[in-house]
Amino acid sequence: MEEEKVKVQNVAYIRVSTLEQNTESQFKILEQYKIDKYFEEKISGKNTARPKLLEMIDYVRNGDTVYVKDFSRLARSTKDLLWIIEKLEEKGVKLISHKEKLDTSTPSGKLMVTMLGAIYEFERANLLERQKDGIAVAKKEGKYKGRKKITKPDNWQEVYNEWTTRKITAKKACELLNLKTNTFYNFVKQEREAA
Repeated sequence: MEEEKVKVQNVAYIRVSTLEQNTESQFKILEQYKIDKYFEEKISGKNTARPKLLEMIDYVRNGDTVYVKDFSRLARSTKDLLWIIEKLEEKGVKLISHKEKLDTSTPSGKLMVTMLGAIYEFERANLLERQKDGIAVAKKEGKYKGRKKITKPDNWQEVYNEWTTRKITAKKACELLNLKTNTFYNFVKQEREAA
């Protein structure tokens, strides 16, 4: 069965840290981009566990564009920003920051993201080196088990098709498949690479 054609959309993510702060200026700045759907929240940006942020990542589809006033609205750390950009890229979604004039689909935007990625990769390499040492010690002491491989559930194709045509959310898909969110998106990535 052929997938339904879904109209590409301009999506905006708007955030302030406290309930007392006003989001009006962000709406004003972003309205020039002919936004189809807004995701707004009043919550700290200290991590990515934000309901509207996760809902926005779940909502967007291939060809959509996400607009933010600036990167600090999206994330407070390089690690979180790169995680969000990666999730959007996996889904074929562009990210445009008004203040930084950065578009992840342009060569200069990709360069900027690559530079951020290089800094984070360096930090991560150091962390992994320390982890590796810890695992070596744990193996030596017989305490390390490792991860077991997860296979796609039997109802994967049916649920995946419903999700790609926006009939269900990723949260609902995860419930139906009995999968964790990151496992679900790993399988989605495999599907896209195979297509």
